[in-house]
Amino acid sequence: MIFLSFADIKQNNYNDAVEKMKRIICLTILVVIIKNVIILLDEYDTPMQEAYINGYWEKIVTFTRGFFNSTFKTNPYLERAIMTGITTAEYSAIMKFAMQTSNGSALAGTMSKESIFSDLNNLDIVTTMSQKYETSFGFTEKEVFSVLDEYGLSDRKTEVKEWYDGFTFGNKPDIYNPWSIVSYLDKREIGSYWVDSSSNGLISKLIKTGSAGIKKTMEILLEGGVIEKRIDEQIVYNQIDKKENAIWSLLLASGYLCVVKLRVEGELRKKFIY
Repeated sequence: MIFLSFADIKQNNYNDAVEKMKRIICLTILVVIIKNVIILLDEYDTPMQEAYINGYWEKIVTFTRGFFNSTFKTNPYLERAIMTGITTAEYSAIMKFAMQTSNGSALAGTMSKESIFSDLNNLDIVTTMSQKYETSFGFTEKEVFSVLDEYGLSDRKTEVKEWYDGFTFGNKPDIYNPWSIVSYLDKREIGSYWVDSSSNGLISKLIKTGSAGIKKTMEILLEGGVIEKRIDEQIVYNQIDKKENAIWSLLLASGYLCVVKLRVEGELRKKFIY
């Protein structure tokens, strides 16, 4: 098994980004001597975000597509691969949201049908709205309360729930952010642990350059209100500033919004999540 991560590829120019990606890619050379290898790639879309912010998106897409083709399609030694990121989608929905505090994090194993995947086959895409693996991208409340009992912290359950609960995956509510729970158990004190681990560059750019309507809607969320927006999880970076609702899709995927109510259009339009 080989674990790779693009989480730290946040360079502000193409050459530096590619140089760092090449160092990581060198690890995949091991694949040619290991049969039936499993590759885990975390935060595959971080380079996409930074490239979009810093103006070299087209170049990084071309480079990444070639890497993905050789690693995940034409590689005869690959058993299977899992890639995780925050951008994805397959259908639109009308959702009501409340602002998620900065204490939690969305950890869905998702991927965008960006052009970097145009050469790949047999993709199984799992989103925050998928029922498949809905308990696998965070800790369930039962798991959290059980470990609090083991650590002698049974009296802190209400406080922990107020700080780190709030995510819904598929039909499963009350999913807790693992990073914050593990950090809390280690330090045994409440804190905004996710703040220190997240990158907000793209979101900051979209809010700063967004319309007056976007800024007013953000004020509603920051005051504890609820908004209803159409969500398209398929976030395409070179079009993201052309679609006003794209920012809400990105905030949902990034873990800043939690679902209060879901109405899916089409065949599933009668399905609700509360």
